[in-house]
Amino acid sequence: MHSHLLAALDDGVKTHDEALELIRHFYSLGYRKLITTPHIMSDYYRNDPEQIKQKLAELKDQLVKENIAMEIEAAAEYYLDEELLKKIEAHEPLLTFGKSYFLFETNFLNEPYQLKDFIFKAITQGYKPILAHPERYGYMTMEKAEELRDRGVLLQINIPSIIGFYSKPIQRLALKLIEKGWVDLLGSDCHNLLYMNLLENAIQDKNFRKAVDLPLLNNSL
Repeated sequence: MHSHLLAALDDGVKTHDEALELIRHFYSLGYRKLITTPHIMSDYYRNDPEQIKQKLAELKDQLVKENIAMEIEAAAEYYLDEELLKKIEAHEPLLTFGKSYFLFETNFLNEPYQLKDFIFKAITQGYKPILAHPERYGYMTMEKAEELRDRGVLLQINIPSIIGFYSKPIQRLALKLIEKGWVDLLGSDCHNLLYMNLLENAIQDKNFRKAVDLPLLNNSL
């Protein structure tokens, strides 16, 4: 889960052909289902559920034409901003997957002041929030991660973090989360072939294998 495979919606693939190339690589690595998650960010990626569903339908058509036996769904990677807060306040349906799961991210530097209120309101509306790549936030600590889990937030780490792609400090935090067993989902964060190469390299990594051995939600979605 967590990839950017719908053409021209965000900073991921630009064409269906790019998406198909990546999906063929996923298939060769043993993946048989993908949940792709384009950005929804009010001041940059102004996507909405209907746009995402339309692009998903187009991609599914291409998979059939190319005879690629990959199941694919789409949700979103929501950015926690004022527009997302308004959606929650207005009880506007979010784009979810599985049993009311939705993926969200925050700014990378400071903990949003409205984070706790957002989590509370989302959960009371029946959603199951998943924080994307907690290891990448400058404000994140193990104590903060534990607090978020206690509040009902699931944690999804990026596979490239495990092998140090983003930075050594991010890698260290990812490995601590794995060691504690506080990883609920693994995500590829796949945008392009560079990320695919990272996924291929990660398969051989002992810490990746430790993460895969956790009781991940990936196995039941």
